[in-house]
Amino acid sequence: MNFVVVIPARFGSSRLPGKPLADLAGVPMVVQVLRRCAQSKAARVLVATDDERIAEAVRAAGGEALMTRDDHASGTDRLQEVAAALQLDEQDIVVNVQGDEPLIPARVIDQVAQNLANNPECAIATLCEPIETRDDLFNANIVKVVFDQYGKALYFSRAPIPWHRDEFAREAGSELPQGSWWRHIGIYAYRVGFLHQFVQWSPAELEQIEALEQLRAMANGVRIHVAPACELVPGGVDTDADLRRVRALLTGQAK
Repeated sequence: MNFVVVIPARFGSSRLPGKPLADLAGVPMVVQVLRRCAQSKAARVLVATDDERIAEAVRAAGGEALMTRDDHASGTDRLQEVAAALQLDEQDIVVNVQGDEPLIPARVIDQVAQNLANNPECAIATLCEPIETRDDLFNANIVKVVFDQYGKALYFSRAPIPWHRDEFAREAGSELPQGSWWRHIGIYAYRVGFLHQFVQWSPAELEQIEALEQLRAMANGVRIHVAPACELVPGGVDTDADLRRVRALLTGQAK
């Protein structure tokens, strides 16, 4: 199985401007992500960016960077531009690793690519991990996913799904009732043909309500494979607190 890893990296960020170049143990964040991806079985790893400063940092580290448009609405649109520029075959697999995931394990990257290769009826594969606290389940910033016994996604939501009718009607406690709840991990493997279709579709109503791009694919009948991650995936960097946490982990100072 061959696959390509693309790391979309925008300079602009509402909470952390210039985030891809944030210093992590003496290395720009995007380079830390690049190094993790290079440990995977990908045939090629490259950074797709709209900013020359990011491209220069990647190239200085010996990596490959591709300049892309600065008006993309999403990382998926940027991925499609890369797939078209590289003239990838429609059946080729592209793994999207976010540029703010400097701790992502290489095994997880390989897993999501292999899962898509093993499920030809799907155009997308992604991963999940168990939700273990009630606070996380009711946190709208943590996306939940439910899937069938064959590993096909049924729905993604910011709401607590599935809803335990009887237990959740009672007074809130700290523990979850018996059952399974899953947090979606934002790593995706795509078939290139799907990417070319996706950019032609208008945003779906469910996508706009939940602010979840993957619902556009589901609204158009695309099947998404979901599986528990084979290894713990540490959180990415969205805030200053995240930045401090990752710096501590990379320098061995985490408590």
